[in-house]
Amino acid sequence: MEPKSRAVGGTEHSWCSAVPGGTGIAVLAILTSKVSELLPLQNALQKLQHSHPILMSRLLYNPALNTASPFSFITSPNAFIQLKTFDLASTSDILEHCRLNADPETEPISPFHVIMEHELNLNSWCSSTDISSKSDLFYATNYALEDGKWVLVLRLHVSACDRTTAVSLLKELLMLASGEEGGGGGVEKEMCSKEEVGLGIESLIPNGLAKKALWARGMNMVGYSVDSLRLSNLKFNDVKSPRYSQVVRLQMDQFETERLVTGCKDRGIKLCGALVAAGLIAAHSSRSHKYYKQKKYGVVTLTDCRSILEPPLSSHNFGFYHAAIMNTHVMKGTEKLWELATKAYMSMANSKKSNKHFSDMADLNFLMRKAVESPGLTAASSLRTSVISVFEDTVVDDTRKTLKEAVGLEDYMGCSSVHGIGPSIALFDTIRDGRLDCVCVYPAPLHSREQMVELVGNMKRVLVEGCNDVVV
Repeated sequence: MEPKSRAVGGTEHSWCSAVPGGTGIAVLAILTSKVSELLPLQNALQKLQHSHPILMSRLLYNPALNTASPFSFITSPNAFIQLKTFDLASTSDILEHCRLNADPETEPISPFHVIMEHELNLNSWCSSTDISSKSDLFYATNYALEDGKWVLVLRLHVSACDRTTAVSLLKELLMLASGEEGGGGGVEKEMCSKEEVGLGIESLIPNGLAKKALWARGMNMVGYSVDSLRLSNLKFNDVKSPRYSQVVRLQMDQFETERLVTGCKDRGIKLCGALVAAGLIAAHSSRSHKYYKQKKYGVVTLTDCRSILEPPLSSHNFGFYHAAIMNTHVMKGTEKLWELATKAYMSMANSKKSNKHFSDMADLNFLMRKAVESPGLTAASSLRTSVISVFEDTVVDDTRKTLKEAVGLEDYMGCSSVHGIGPSIALFDTIRDGRLDCVCVYPAPLHSREQMVELVGNMKRVLVEGCNDVVV
């Protein structure tokens, strides 16, 4: 059977351009306390891959292709993923190497956290622009830790994996690993029978929603370009050294989370509004203002478009189907959490209501690729497009207790790298068994771990103090 192929869409092309530079490496890291059975796990991964054509695809770069993009997906008829395994001695060597390269003045992080960051910076696609090069989109690695624990890491190219895909991928794999039925069922089997990758998001936008007059597109391009030069950034620590992604976690207990969620519901906004507000307040207060001065900051909100595409898609349709909404906010230093949260959320919601996530998609993709090609277009060649990025909807997961019994699940984290083009801090928020767990990714050493630990700590303080009057 001949492999099938299709050219990537506009948004997928942007990710293909960004990933070689370090942005768009999606990682799911799972910490388990049960002894890993490698063969069943290998079989589960292959079954999962076989259920989703995008996971059975490779990314081909060929500038001779007569299409709008030199990239295309080549889909294999057979599952080919191979689980790579590091024993305890090999894992220890990796951990030691990572610690030797870490800043000695920062607090040590757990082995699980170290492995997560290690995988976040393994770029299998850094040479994907070699003539006629072909690379996998999906990798799996198992690391042995002391006390019989293991870390399973799935690493994917973001053109094939947005956050909705990552969440579904994790659920399906854990169901397969626990011996439950349901992984690779229903919609996945229907997709598999077609043996081809689903269309890119641009091909599924409802008719007329992405259209824009030429003059309006030109004005928007100029507006976005000029605004980007006026946006403020966090203080840069090191703009010259090679960059890599690091992670800080923002975690709240069940009571704090319940009050925060209640505060959002009382105001008719989503949690993303509160996270943006806390991030902007913390970012603005981190700047040393010799003179009182207001600053403008950029915020990017990613929204899952699956339900509003034609035809509508489900969470089982793997790929990248998110769209970005860009808003700016002027900070004076006197803002309060809930006032700013409401303002930030309504700005995003109104942009979405006006279909800007569709109509501005081509413009933002074009500007993203131009910045990748010419970093000097951004402040200090930092490639920062905004101070913060968030997702419109929070992932809610109430399965941790069940999965702890079934597969020994201790912890997990999911996010993607940002050390190429992107925000200063990208938030990947989840409410797990009633507790907020936010993975915050940032580019180092452009920003230091000490700087970002302080920033995230201030964000949590703003959120907790802002909820003091919330009645649950």
